Amino acid sequence: MKGKDDPDESRTVSTAVKIRGLLPSLSRAEQRVGKIIIDEASTAALMTITELAKRAHTSETTVIRFCRAIGVSGYPELRLRLAAEAGRVQDDQGQEAVGSDISLSDDLGQVVKTIAYADARAVEDTAAQLDLEVLGKVVAAIAEARRVDVYGVGASAFVAQDFQQKLHRIGLTAYAWSDLHLALTSAALLREGDVAVGISHTGTTMDTIEAFAEAGRRGATLVALTNFPKSPITRVADLVLTTAARETTFRSGAMASRLAQLTVVDCVFVGVAQRTYERTKSALEATRDAVRSRRTKSDRGRW
Repeated sequence: MKGKDDPDESRTVSTAVKIRGLLPSLSRAEQRVGKIIIDEASTAALMTITELAKRAHTSETTVIRFCRAIGVSGYPELRLRLAAEAGRVQDDQGQEAVGSDISLSDDLGQVVKTIAYADARAVEDTAAQLDLEVLGKVVAAIAEARRVDVYGVGASAFVAQDFQQKLHRIGLTAYAWSDLHLALTSAALLREGDVAVGISHTGTTMDTIEAFAEAGRRGATLVALTNFPKSPITRVADLVLTTAARETTFRSGAMASRLAQLTVVDCVFVGVAQRTYERTKSALEATRDAVRSRRTKSDRGRW
């Protein structure tokens, strides 16, 4: 993980991404400050602390508390960061910022551009803020695990199933559960040396958290994958991996959040495959051969 004085950190991880992840853990007044900065970063960089406080209908003291909550020393440092990042608010074609919502007046062309841009930025921002030290610990735990349980419901269930399939394909014993009763009964059979992965964009999904906590009580190592580093699921977890995606008015459970989650899943999977190379190579060859006959003749020679 980069230290706070590492010059690469402020360049690669935008202030808006950090604020968005911390937003649910802030007070309502601090959230109003954060939303202004997320939606109007370039404008906020030009505001005095008095002007920003007035826009957010709060006090200058709250703005200072907000700065400390997101890890900056004070408002002058925040303004400098926002000014330095202002050029990233728009892409080369002048598309709207990743934090922009889709309005009722947008035509389909604008909808496509906004979605494509938001999805691409979700992947880029997720990769930029991924904690490599934690990622390494997760990879090591899964590579050495006797068994891996993956919990996720709703949109996150698809990601859980993808992760389970990837791990199973390389010979690891892995299960994906989206039903709470099945998840709880599986979690109850875990023990020390096993790994449980809880996937929840918001970090507040009770079904996932309950199964996750049960696995922890049995001694399993708990890995949370969420968009919000101070959400309830992280209070239970041993290791936390975060994404950087935003769900908006029309996009609850949006592809952006799943793409971000799948990006992290792929990073974990490839890391595990590297650590278990010989076993992985043998398993991939065996599974590839098993399905080869199910392909059309014209495709068999390609695989």
